[in-house]
Amino acid sequence: MLVFFKQRLVILAMPKTGSTALEAALGPQADLTVTGPPALKHAPVYRYNRFFRPMYDKVCGVELDLVAVMREPVSWLGSWYRYRRRPQMQGHPDSTQDISFDTFVDAYCQGKRPGFADVGSQEKFLEPQPNGCRVHHLFAYENRAALLEFLQERLGPLPDIPTLNVSPEMELRLSPEVEAKFRHKHARTFELYESIRSPSA
Repeated sequence: MLVFFKQRLVILAMPKTGSTALEAALGPQADLTVTGPPALKHAPVYRYNRFFRPMYDKVCGVELDLVAVMREPVSWLGSWYRYRRRPQMQGHPDSTQDISFDTFVDAYCQGKRPGFADVGSQEKFLEPQPNGCRVHHLFAYENRAALLEFLQERLGPLPDIPTLNVSPEMELRLSPEVEAKFRHKHARTFELYESIRSPSA
């Protein structure tokens, strides 16, 4: 998570959406850079609202705009699957090395997910809070140009954004049955993504 007080801007770090690269490039000019632990580095709206927002509200008397990036839902799970399949995960209970992508996504659709498929939820990460705390500017991961244009308008000229922490390349396909189940179980996530998918959104 990156906080730019003068520009009244907070960039939330949704996992698997390029947040590590933004942190590396923009961290030096941020007023607050939260790099760990993961629960705070990747603080969703509800955690920002509980722990960070009160500081700026009560001490500084200001409300900061929240920015976040969302990834196409199947691609997002695919990145998690590939990340947990890397060699360093060998023998770890959350490894996906010995399971198929279908099995991974099917497990994600369960009410109580096994550890290897317990990777959170984009919809839950972005969920607006009863007090009005919400993401003001949401961008599609696949439309990077729109995000960078917005950040340049708010922050000024940007440094080069590196490519970091990328999951290993792998062609992944879901069976029609599992994809239909995923789309049904997480319809709201797909609807939210579709609302921002267009470059003009």
